[in-house]
Amino acid sequence: MTDRKAQLAANLAQVEERIVSSCAAAGRKREEVTLIVVTKTYPASDVRILHQLGVRHVAENRDQDAAPKATACADLSLTWHFVGQLQTNKVRSVTSYADVVQSVDRAKLVTALSTAAVRGERELGCLIQVALDAESGERGERGGVAPDGVEELAAAIGGAPGLRLDGLMTVAPLAGEYAGRQRAAFDRLMEISSRLRADHPAANMVSAGMSGDLEDAVAAGATHVRVGTAVLGVRPRLG
Repeated sequence: MTDRKAQLAANLAQVEERIVSSCAAAGRKREEVTLIVVTKTYPASDVRILHQLGVRHVAENRDQDAAPKATACADLSLTWHFVGQLQTNKVRSVTSYADVVQSVDRAKLVTALSTAAVRGERELGCLIQVALDAESGERGERGGVAPDGVEELAAAIGGAPGLRLDGLMTVAPLAGEYAGRQRAAFDRLMEISSRLRADHPAANMVSAGMSGDLEDAVAAGATHVRVGTAVLGVRPRLG
């Protein structure tokens, strides 16, 4: 085993232990939570090692890094998640490799994703990014739609060819009433998810929690956690 593989295996084991403990504390089954490893800024060689170690979900946030990496790993059985703020001019590229876009936050983006998915003869999973720091009608500091805009956006995705409404995503806000209150933020996301599922029962994915707060996300009921640093560590970045 190479040094890098040993390092990643050890880190993965620690993260797995945290997820198992969090699930046990919340009275949940381990299989209810999917680990997505955020491989942004790390090379394709790391993605290959992670696949060897059993990881099947990876996430990227910049198309210019993700597209060549996805191509280099096209022979692997992986689900690619796009989690960054997405400009419409990058949509065609992103839809060529991403299986799920977790950062859908405006109607214009829904239209662009639908057009690209249909052109590429693909079905693209979509999560609405909820900005818990945004006022009504505004977008969040790190992207996302205000909570009162979720219903309208869900209807747009639900009616768009080539798109599948999978659920919701959030990033714990740095400002506003939920700043520093990750558990409260994730509880709020779960409330919004419950309302969404009343009209869209299949939209049951809730992506929340990262390296520093995955326990809070699991406790709140998240189905997917996005972990980068805790798995990949701190090492020289790409370009």
